[in-house]
Amino acid sequence: MMPDLGKYTSTMIGRTAPAFPTETLPGQILPDDQMVRTGQVSVVNFWATWCPPCRAEHPTLLDMASQGIRLIGVNFKDEGAKASAYLDKEGNPFMAVGYDPQGRAAINWGVTGPPETFIIAGDGTVLYRFAGPLVGSDYEQRFLPELQKAMAASK
Repeated sequence: MMPDLGKYTSTMIGRTAPAFPTETLPGQILPDDQMVRTGQVSVVNFWATWCPPCRAEHPTLLDMASQGIRLIGVNFKDEGAKASAYLDKEGNPFMAVGYDPQGRAAINWGVTGPPETFIIAGDGTVLYRFAGPLVGSDYEQRFLPELQKAMAASK
């Protein structure tokens, strides 16, 4: 039986968000530390095209983006051309996309494997970590209440 990785808290909670990768995908905006220090809540999502749960959560990310939620993506240990083609075909929910082909940024964020999603306060502090796809009752009962709480606190 696999352990529920989502139940473990991240050592990043309460700390300043780590640096983003220094590369991006072709045609994308490179995320930087200031993007999570705008006074608005941001969501950082580590994903990959080879990851079926990442593909499963993609419609949720598109829906979140359509609601005005600030999403920053980090493509994890992927082929850049495949990742770019995926976003072109399926839609890009991200305002910026970091490219982490070796997984170095993921290590700094404490990512164990995609998808992992972080809620970041407007001052750049990591508020919450969610391991696994943002789908179904996990999204609605675990992630969404944390996001709503963070957004209410930022007003």
